[in-house]
Amino acid sequence: MKLPIYQIDAFASKPFEGNPAAICPLDEWLPDGVMQLIAEENNLSETAFFIATDSGFHIRWFTPTVEVDLCGHATLAAAYVLFHCLDFKQPEILFDSRSGLLSVVKQGDLLILDFPAQPAVICEAPIQMIHAFGMEPVMCLKAEDYIVVFEQEDDLLSAEPDFDLLSELDGRGVIVTAPSELYDFVCRFFAPKFGINEDPVTGSAFTQLAPYWANRLGRTQLFAKQLSSRGGEVRCELKGERVLIAGRGVKYLQGEIEI
Repeated sequence: MKLPIYQIDAFASKPFEGNPAAICPLDEWLPDGVMQLIAEENNLSETAFFIATDSGFHIRWFTPTVEVDLCGHATLAAAYVLFHCLDFKQPEILFDSRSGLLSVVKQGDLLILDFPAQPAVICEAPIQMIHAFGMEPVMCLKAEDYIVVFEQEDDLLSAEPDFDLLSELDGRGVIVTAPSELYDFVCRFFAPKFGINEDPVTGSAFTQLAPYWANRLGRTQLFAKQLSSRGGEVRCELKGERVLIAGRGVKYLQGEIEI
């Protein structure tokens, strides 16, 4: 069986930036184990599969080790494939998913994701977290991930966490964030228990970061950067119980896989 595959750099304006995702459009679902093996073979932080439905598309996301409930950059990449490679004509794409209905709107060269907000609540920083980073955070919060707030951008740039300790934590992963002089805030994301030591740009993390920073800064429109080695700029807006997350995509690869 031959299947189409695309690799898209999401939240990027040129190749080798942002977060690469593999996208496999399907006519019908493959067995879960096969999709997991494809994701493992691709060895990217996410591989997304989608099928057409009566109302739009159904999308699923796999890391190299597990299926996840929500992924921003691979949703942006899937929308890029539909708009730019598969000639989807409508201005809005509706994706049904394990996290409910998601939409992506094309606005010029920007793709705007409409995701549910995930406000985090203040919690005590786990001891593993403190030891993993070797310093006390300003604040620790918890939603799907831990959000660890540090005092300044340099704290994030110099962080070299102990991934074994982070793997012991509950939840999906750990977001570290701090204020910035050039951006409203900066962040990094670690999810070693899901096979991703550090994710280049994590769209779904901004569903948690946007409520925190909107409240802290007193405005709903925010411009941020994820400080991975590849890096990626993200514009987000808190709109009630939803977060709009905007970025660009670049096609790196188009081909076929055989299984």
